[in-house]
Amino acid sequence: MSQNGSRVEQTKKLFRGIRPAVLPSLLLCDFANLQREVERLEEAGVEALHLDVMDGQFVPNLTYGMPIVESLRKITSLKIDVHLMIAKPESYAKAFVDAGADLITFHIEAHRQPVQLLDEIRSLGVAAGLAINPSTPMDWLIGFVPNCDLVLIMSVQAGFGGQAFNPIALQRLKMLREAYGPELLLEVDGGINCQTTPDVTSHGADLLVVGSAIFREADYCQAMTRLRCNFKPFGAQSDA
Repeated sequence: MSQNGSRVEQTKKLFRGIRPAVLPSLLLCDFANLQREVERLEEAGVEALHLDVMDGQFVPNLTYGMPIVESLRKITSLKIDVHLMIAKPESYAKAFVDAGADLITFHIEAHRQPVQLLDEIRSLGVAAGLAINPSTPMDWLIGFVPNCDLVLIMSVQAGFGGQAFNPIALQRLKMLREAYGPELLLEVDGGINCQTTPDVTSHGADLLVVGSAIFREADYCQAMTRLRCNFKPFGAQSDA
């Protein structure tokens, strides 16, 4: 195995070893005090960080880009999980690798023939995955799952705030977990809090992307503890 292939396997092994795990989405953090925010998350026992990159085209909002990844890489050894909600992921994936990403996920809606890009990202030593919106048929993605290190199931439509958790995510998580077993990493993003955590973990989610349930709390340690206390083993609850 090449050195870059070994790096990908090491990243996957780490994520498999910590699952289920909460990945704070830094979208709501205090960017004026980024280093302190990361320190607070590390003190709370966070194992990885999640970055939602939006381009104002694939989704209506505009967020951050490579400089934030570069800044984070300088101040933390935590794994950096980059979710590209952008129209042309093939144009920017390598730049995010160079900036310090450990895992890059892009949307099947933005890149309908993703195998080459998934392989390219992996060849650079970074794990690669596909994301899918609730409104998109799973048929668009399912044929490419064997090419993925991770699948990100969106439980809200990407890029729109204030949406309710869509229970279609539970069906999709359960189907993928049963079909592909424990090797495939499953991530879920959107409306994840203490109320939805039991359902997503019991339906197979490994990595839970959480924003407001952490960053709108005064004590990140307590917020993380509350979320972790609601983890359930796969199959522990009846289908939603």
